[in-house]
Amino acid sequence: MTIPKILSAEFVVSAHQIEQLPGGVLPEVAFWGRSNVGKSSLINALLHRQNLVRTSSRPGCTQAINYFLVNRVWHFVDLPGYGYAQAPLPVKEKWLRLISTYLETQKRLRAVVWLLDARRQPGPEELDWLDRLRSWRQEVVVVLTKADKIKRGQRDRRQSEIAAQLAPSGVKAQDFIWFSTLTQEGRRELWGQIMRFLS
Repeated sequence: MTIPKILSAEFVVSAHQIEQLPGGVLPEVAFWGRSNVGKSSLINALLHRQNLVRTSSRPGCTQAINYFLVNRVWHFVDLPGYGYAQAPLPVKEKWLRLISTYLETQKRLRAVVWLLDARRQPGPEELDWLDRLRSWRQEVVVVLTKADKIKRGQRDRRQSEIAAQLAPSGVKAQDFIWFSTLTQEGRRELWGQIMRFLS
């Protein structure tokens, strides 16, 4: 698969309420995962931009639904992470309500790129959200981030362990894409999956 040439990528809006989402008909792909999974860095790497999406070592940096217009024909959507974040509980609950409403009702959403830290075993929260995505009939692309932290010889075992945990939700080991923002591993494969839904 040929990676599309990124001619333009620009920030559009930070939506703190569903009513603030941009209108129009452009298809979109959302990026989501646990706080500090490397979501913003992954989007920057996909688009070959250094600082388009704000990154931080502090979990909870993304606090709204952030829209980015790519090549003036698609939207990439950066969602607030779930799980641990340095934010008050009422704020985190507001994020989750916003995300749930978006994922359940957004008609232009073509797929969710769901990020998992390759070093971390998924837990009940991941299974719960994956089941919700399935119930909302969302297409899910599962990406294992921080691939450069896992030695090649250990990957089959890690992949099997993660797949076993997610098996009740229908995820298989062969569905995973290994991704590293440091080495660019997985960029071509992930673009291939994204373009399946945007084309």
